[in-house]
Amino acid sequence: MEKNAQAPEKSASFPRQHSGKKNIFSGPTTPKHRYETIDEEETEEKESGADEDPNVPDMSYDEVLEEVDCFYVLLSESVEEKRDPPKVPGSVERLCKSLDSKIKIYGKGLVRFGENEAEDSSFTQAVVRVSKISIKLGDIPSNSATAETLNRTSAVLQRAMAALDEEFRSLLSQEENNNNNNKTDSNPSSEQSRSQKLTAKLSSFNNNNNNNDSDRKPTEATEPDPLEEFPSFSPESIVAMEKIASTMIASGYENECCMIYSISRRIAFKSALNDLGYENISIDDVQRMQWEALEGEIATWITVVKTCSTILFTGERKLCDAVFAGHPSISDNMFCNMARGVVIQLFNFADAVVLTKRSAEKLFKILDMYECLRDLVPPIKSSYSEEVAKDLISEAEAAMNRLGEAAVSIFCDLENSIKSDNGRTPVPSGAVHPLTRYVMNYVKYACEYKDSLEEVFQQNQDTKGSSGNNTPGTTPSWSPFQLQLITVMDMLDANLDMKSKLYRDSALRYIFLMNNGRYIMQKVKGSNEIHQLMGDKWCRKRSTDLRGYHKNYQRDTWSKVLQCLNHEGLQVNGKVSKPVLKERFKSFNAMFDEIHKTQSTWVVSDEQLQSELRVSVSAVMIPAYRSFWGRFKQYLDSGRQTEKYIRYQPEDIENMIDDLFDGNPTSMVRRR
Repeated sequence: MEKNAQAPEKSASFPRQHSGKKNIFSGPTTPKHRYETIDEEETEEKESGADEDPNVPDMSYDEVLEEVDCFYVLLSESVEEKRDPPKVPGSVERLCKSLDSKIKIYGKGLVRFGENEAEDSSFTQAVVRVSKISIKLGDIPSNSATAETLNRTSAVLQRAMAALDEEFRSLLSQEENNNNNNKTDSNPSSEQSRSQKLTAKLSSFNNNNNNNDSDRKPTEATEPDPLEEFPSFSPESIVAMEKIASTMIASGYENECCMIYSISRRIAFKSALNDLGYENISIDDVQRMQWEALEGEIATWITVVKTCSTILFTGERKLCDAVFAGHPSISDNMFCNMARGVVIQLFNFADAVVLTKRSAEKLFKILDMYECLRDLVPPIKSSYSEEVAKDLISEAEAAMNRLGEAAVSIFCDLENSIKSDNGRTPVPSGAVHPLTRYVMNYVKYACEYKDSLEEVFQQNQDTKGSSGNNTPGTTPSWSPFQLQLITVMDMLDANLDMKSKLYRDSALRYIFLMNNGRYIMQKVKGSNEIHQLMGDKWCRKRSTDLRGYHKNYQRDTWSKVLQCLNHEGLQVNGKVSKPVLKERFKSFNAMFDEIHKTQSTWVVSDEQLQSELRVSVSAVMIPAYRSFWGRFKQYLDSGRQTEKYIRYQPEDIENMIDDLFDGNPTSMVRRR
């Protein structure tokens, strides 16, 4: 066609445009409206339009496509060169009619998208060509030669997009239907929530990594977890969705396609979180919760975070990449926008927990949350674009820092708990003090989070000072958490030393110090983490202290008894003085009876320490008594006199020593 040629005469094969009809591309429309601007009367007229020119020969479908492609090339060149458009060939109308017939087939459900690859391919080819021509015609100034074709292609394109819209929604809703079917299993007794399955799965995972016992029972076969297959679309459905998305995007309907996908996936993801038992809770609701209820919510939150980082985000990313395989930037945006909302929601819950009133029992759950967010960072790095990952990681680290600050504050508050325990009533029988049990068990459980506590104390050393910085005997290479732990242990020692002075009996005071010192040492030795943090030097010093308490106990308890068994001072003018000997036996009996009566009520709960004390007492007393008894019993008259002063045989002494430190209630005597 020449550049200045007259407008081509309308072909009889094209239906006439209604007078006064507005061009459907004449203004911006919402996605929904773009499908609803088709006039039914106009549609019927176009579908039953004027007869095709009998002089136009029949063409195969491939020939129609080829001619339409050639027309599009010429049309594009005319637009670029700003010359009159070429004459619209009859193949364009043929293609529109063919597309209309395919739309009816899909609309009536005779064929579902994804069931017939050949039909789907033919349909998408027609849609893309019609959309390209419609868009290109829209770039041409309105004239009678192209207006009718523009309206015709635009109308059929919108019907095609409406059909694809419905198919896309239907395919995306298949997962929800599958999940609903799973929830309505015919055997109610076999039902199990996703959170229960996931908890069991995570426990099994931890056991398999931490327990290498060869005699472990074999794992029973279980039904596959639906979460492991999230999202639960068939490969055929994913292929069909990819074709629809590519077609809609190529046809200029990217916004509509993305909106359909985004809304559907947000609903599906929210449903997956609900199946895990998670609901979005406001900060105010978190503040009003009792700790027992909040503890349950935290446990659910931890499960959700782990599931998101290991399963849900990974599955959602794969689905995005598959559906938008030809459009990686769109895939990035779709996934990031959806996941960002979930991640921020999870971070908000963490912030709400930090704002609750702090107490010692919250430390471990807060550290669990800290570790969950820490483990969430690598999946963010691998799943997001660098720019988006940077923002989310910054948000995650901010939430981690707030949790870390709370953990440091709670652990350091252990100092106040020790300082405030200043009761004036001694523990009966010199037993382990409740404060010792509380502090050591708390430290033991806390040190199971050693790496995390090392991290948070290191991060907070500038904002939260540690009174352990000036602890004698420490070295500059010790971490802030080590210094804080040593401070706690030193404060506990000082508190126990103060409490030991409440006992009037010095021997009982040393029993108390031995009981508590041994309990502390056993806890330290029983935990590799505590032992590593406290160091061998500290352990050696504590062992030395315990030996000192032991020696002091023996000195204060048995030194006077041993003086009764001393051979010196019994002879007067070279002969054994019977009155002095009788007094010695009498004094020994009285003192030993009192010690046995009293110290049988004392408590040494550690069997090893109890045995060590008895053995050490026996090692001193039995030989001394046996020697004294064997040498001097002959100087006493046999009969009543002997029974009066020699009350015990050496074997009796040994048996009675074995009664010590049993805490026998029948002979309990209140002593200080």
